[in-house]
Amino acid sequence: MKKNLKAFGSLINIRQILIGLGVLLFGILVYLIDRSPNQTYFVYKSFVNISLHNILPNLFGFIGNSLPSFVHVFSFILITAGLLNCQKRGYIIICSFWFLTDFIFELGQKFNSLFLKIIPSWFESILLLENTKSYFFYGTFDFIDLFAITTGTVIAYFILLATNKNRMMI
Repeated sequence: MKKNLKAFGSLINIRQILIGLGVLLFGILVYLIDRSPNQTYFVYKSFVNISLHNILPNLFGFIGNSLPSFVHVFSFILITAGLLNCQKRGYIIICSFWFLTDFIFELGQKFNSLFLKIIPSWFESILLLENTKSYFFYGTFDFIDLFAITTGTVIAYFILLATNKNRMMI
């Protein structure tokens, strides 16, 4: 059993995955504490009241508006790279993919009429995708979010380099 776990550990980069998950869990606090429950899909769709909004004081202040943009791109880059256990070229591809994905979603909030036209109606019958139209309709475009996405991508890339299993140790 121990041998199997060690072999599995060589297929993925646990450090990258744990950092990504840790930051993602930290970012969830924005939605649980600072945002109204009716603004967050996983909060208002939960079976129990998990919101701490108006119970705890606002934790993140102004930075809480754009922190999710940073956290999302940063965490998904680290989790993806950790699961794929790739190297520098793979890091660039993963960073580019998540950067473009988040960037396009942010732009979709600015040009939402275009995005709302191309979202297929069958999305409404699929869990998680059912919220796509609401995301673009009610979402707010912000240049600071684009900055947060860019910053999250760059920092994630350097964290990937620093946590690469095959990097040279000095």
